[in-house]
Amino acid sequence: MSGTILVVGASMAGLRVAERIRGLGHSGPMTVIGDEPCMPYNRPPLSKEALRGEEYDERLPFPIRPALNDVQWRLSTAAVSADLDERRVVTSAGDELSYDGMVIATGLRPRRLDLPGPQAGRHVVRSMADAQALRDALRNAPSVAVVGASFIGCEVAAVAVTLGCQVTVVAPEREPMERVLGTELGAQVRRRHHEAGVTFRMQEVPVAFEGDGAVEAVLLSSGERVPAAVVVEAVGSMPNAEWLGGNGLDLSDGVLCDARMRVEGAECVVAAGDVARFPHRWSTGRAVRVEHWNTVGDIARVAGDSLRHLVTDDLGGHPADEGEAATTATVVPSFWSDQYDLRIYGLGDPAAGIGDVRLLSDADVAPVYGYHVDGQLSGVVGLGGLRSVLPHRESLLGSAFSNDLADHHWPGSK
Repeated sequence: MSGTILVVGASMAGLRVAERIRGLGHSGPMTVIGDEPCMPYNRPPLSKEALRGEEYDERLPFPIRPALNDVQWRLSTAAVSADLDERRVVTSAGDELSYDGMVIATGLRPRRLDLPGPQAGRHVVRSMADAQALRDALRNAPSVAVVGASFIGCEVAAVAVTLGCQVTVVAPEREPMERVLGTELGAQVRRRHHEAGVTFRMQEVPVAFEGDGAVEAVLLSSGERVPAAVVVEAVGSMPNAEWLGGNGLDLSDGVLCDARMRVEGAECVVAAGDVARFPHRWSTGRAVRVEHWNTVGDIARVAGDSLRHLVTDDLGGHPADEGEAATTATVVPSFWSDQYDLRIYGLGDPAAGIGDVRLLSDADVAPVYGYHVDGQLSGVVGLGGLRSVLPHRESLLGSAFSNDLADHHWPGSK
């Protein structure tokens, strides 16, 4: 396999696809561009260990394998536009980069609250710089308000209260992480936080930030004023896909791909990571984005295999039988969250089945819950880590909604 490969996004997904492509024998030029000033690094610890101490920062970057030694890395460089017909990308430095095959791995950025009040003292957690700034702020923060009871919101709350901060979590749902875990498991998570000293203001939303030059409090919809020297906004993320506008792609929620991670409506382009929306066995007929670290390696393998076929065929080569290429039908989404000594571990797509949640194993030791759609198991979540859910993996695989997604092209859906 030859030809010029452009990887847009110096993320874990971009790195893993680059590794896969080189591993498949690609020897042509490869360039990776990324908007951050650092090489690809591990993001999950940013809302956990990295908030506790600076010594963790040096452990975040991924090792770069020898096969990528000849790759050109353009850091602090973002893609600002693309002409997919001409196979050209324009960067923030004003350069035009041409390609024979492209990988889209631009990830997400945090949503921000559009509310009146001061900006100083408001934080998000997505990048290494974000985590470093928040870590410094937490050292001297008597009070912290976390807006959003997502995985990141709850992880940050756990770290902050452990550091001695007075922590209040504000969210519109009834229970923490309700949209993914449902109310019963969410209530158990809230109980763990409450025992550690975290205060919750559920079914509330912030309406303004108060303070003289910097945040001092959050005003809630109920009229309550929550003291906060630091505010953490954990209210979701947005795909970084605007730079692809004007090319006729479905960008309604990230970049729409088929089950082989080929971008719908583009030639010789694949996508991977949080920005990609694709069908998999547990998505119940929908193309969805999967924002789970554990899934990135599997999806990168699919994307790399597909790009090999696309580029080799495009350049007049003879690729292997496409039937051998991996598809997302082989991918089992999984995720975890560390909060205090509690590790939440999930498989499949629990969110699809939160309307039918059943206890699968001992609630007193390490409870495991099954999530169902039309009586079929769509996901499993346990409070005892990976070991607690593994006994249920085969049942989950056996009830997958579709076993043949390889050649299906899916309409976009959120």
